[in-house]
Amino acid sequence: MPLSRSGTWSRRTHTCGELGMANVGESVVLNGWVHRRRDQGGLIFIDLRDRYGLTQVVINRDENSEAHATVEQTRSEFVLSIGGVVRERPSGTSNDELSTGKIEVGIVTDVEVLSASKPPPFEITSEADIDETVRLTNRYLDLRRDRMRELTELRFNITRVMRQFLWDRDFLELETPTLVKSTPEGARDFVVPSRHYPGQAYALPQSPQQLKQLLMVAGLDRYFQLARCYRDEDLRADRVAEFTQLDIEMAFVDREDVMGLIEALYLDIAAKLSSKRVLNNPFPRLSYADAIDRYGSDKMDMRYGLELMDVSNAVRGRGFRVFTEVLENGGVVKALVAPGAASFSRRQINELEQIVKANGASGLATIALGNDGSIRSALERFFGADGLKEIAQASGAGDGDLVCMVADTREVAATSLGELRAHLGSQLDLIDPNVLSFVWVIDFPLFERDTETGGFTFSHNPFCSPADDSFDLLYNDPAQALSKQYDLVCNGHEIGGGSIRAHRAADLRRIYEVMGYGPEAIDNEIGHMLEAFEYGAPPHGGIAMGLERIAMILGDTSNLRDVTVFPKNQAGIDLMLKAPSILAADQLDELYLDVNLPADD
Repeated sequence: MPLSRSGTWSRRTHTCGELGMANVGESVVLNGWVHRRRDQGGLIFIDLRDRYGLTQVVINRDENSEAHATVEQTRSEFVLSIGGVVRERPSGTSNDELSTGKIEVGIVTDVEVLSASKPPPFEITSEADIDETVRLTNRYLDLRRDRMRELTELRFNITRVMRQFLWDRDFLELETPTLVKSTPEGARDFVVPSRHYPGQAYALPQSPQQLKQLLMVAGLDRYFQLARCYRDEDLRADRVAEFTQLDIEMAFVDREDVMGLIEALYLDIAAKLSSKRVLNNPFPRLSYADAIDRYGSDKMDMRYGLELMDVSNAVRGRGFRVFTEVLENGGVVKALVAPGAASFSRRQINELEQIVKANGASGLATIALGNDGSIRSALERFFGADGLKEIAQASGAGDGDLVCMVADTREVAATSLGELRAHLGSQLDLIDPNVLSFVWVIDFPLFERDTETGGFTFSHNPFCSPADDSFDLLYNDPAQALSKQYDLVCNGHEIGGGSIRAHRAADLRRIYEVMGYGPEAIDNEIGHMLEAFEYGAPPHGGIAMGLERIAMILGDTSNLRDVTVFPKNQAGIDLMLKAPSILAADQLDELYLDVNLPADD
């Protein structure tokens, strides 16, 4: 089989996705991969593939025996250059699923094998699920698959729309450093030891937070970048160690300005890149307290209802000890109605109970309302049929429904049922995949309690401004202070978050004091920010929007790795490059590092 060994070959005149009836009769050259090969003796059919599509090529032994002999030895994923003439496909053989489906390339004049291929570890043409370890180890092959190409191009097109939208509104696209100072932003830093300064290290940025604020101090009042960010945190399907965010900061704005800009941006993205319907415009808003109370989460999927209901009054004073003790200790009894689930088996209800228990609840009480008016519940001996009907009425349940109740602290009752709500939304097929449901969550607490120390820590980031009516609380009762933070949620995923910033040095210093920092620690952490704010910092705010998250939603995938070109696996390992890897001794020496590995178990 002759391989093209020179540095030249017949360059393509067209891509494999652009030929049509208008090209019939033209001599063309195509370059691409063998997608499929069908040998019918004197005729060999090749589906030649590139990024743009597929074109059928027909090699006839009677027309060109040399080309036929060459193609006879090729297999899937060989790289070919093929010259021939465009012609209409024979009657009855057109393929309406292809943009090139009415034509084929025949009367082949030349075939060059530009590169041979070993049998790939999986079928590039397969639509079946492929083990992710195999896919990530051979990512360059995985990216050849139609589905992955579509997701990769979707990600690019999202960035294209984002950039054009912001350029048209006088934003400057600016790059900030990726070797920065380690600062507390909620996750562990990836650190980069310095060879020139022994014992010292840079950090890879968790976000450009401080730098973009300093750009506002510099007077560059409308900034954005597609920023690479790094967080050394526990990984899951919707969280990765390195990711890209659309980072935005604006001066002389309030919350409405930032939120209005982002709504317009995402409506533009949805209109240009998705057939999904935006459920509400303008986007609804919920306070953090309402989100937790009504949906058990600040990342709720609003494509379906299933609101939580407080049934404490309906169960109060009925003599059921579990409920009584919770209520006497300031807790609540909350209910979630699963529509049409009254027929759930004991096993199915046990599965629901395991979900709430995994999220801190001690158990799950249920009431099944039969379509015939019957009631089935272990609580009947305490409440009686009439009492159960009152609870069902308070929860909003009807015939055929299953009432699920948790009695616990307000937080545990809500969040455990919030997880159950997400499960039932999927299990009961309540989710419309063709809808985009955006919602803003606002009015977050400025601080939250650190579960380990009992002290205060920041709720989102330490640079967030108190709400207008919370400045006095910042100094006098910080536990009650609310913030100017805002998160954007879409289909149950937090796709971005931002805030109006604390732009006065005294307020920022006070935030750190509340979190337990002394004067020296404050100056070490943010002294440069405080100094900059002494030279006239404008009111400013911004937001960061996860690129992978919106690509995941628009691309109908549940895994961020599907919309990342070369991702790490669930354990943070690059299976293709085999990273992380052990540093050589001389590298450690020049960094003045000693490695003390933990003893094997």
